[in-house]
Amino acid sequence: MAGSGFGAVRGTIPGMGRVNIRPAEPADVEVLDRFVRELAVAEEFPGEVQATPGDLAAALFGTVPTAEAVLATMDGVAVGFALYYLTYSTIVGRPTLHLEDLYVSPAQRGCGVGMELLRHLAAEALARGCRRFEWWVLRTNEPAIRFYRRIGARELDEIHVMRLADEGLAELARTSGPSSD
Repeated sequence: MAGSGFGAVRGTIPGMGRVNIRPAEPADVEVLDRFVRELAVAEEFPGEVQATPGDLAAALFGTVPTAEAVLATMDGVAVGFALYYLTYSTIVGRPTLHLEDLYVSPAQRGCGVGMELLRHLAAEALARGCRRFEWWVLRTNEPAIRFYRRIGARELDEIHVMRLADEGLAELARTSGPSSD
């Protein structure tokens, strides 16, 4: 990941100190799990978090990792994280960095930690040849939507996010034969 700036001190937050962004390590799985659960509560996400620390470890550090994560630390203490992965756009012919989750501990919100995480990922996207940096945000998360608009992100009107899950996914997988689309 040459040129990505991993591990670099990204900024100093007035009155709070330096923010260090570094790649997550296997020893960070428990704090990442805690942050995921705190994020679900903060966003009032319906239902229980099903992911386990083992799921996170497999996704981030398994034989074939499917995601990556970075931690924001201040004075050696984890204060936030971002979990992301690459996708591919056939339209632009380049990869896209997709941000799955971004979380900052309540005591550090509004202090620039989230911005440092986003800056770091934007730089990482460019270093990897990405033409896009995308994420989803809950419609009910108005503070985040306002923040994202301020940094120049735009909402996409041209697509809808579609999802098959649980029984619907299993049912589609079971069906065979000619399609009647």
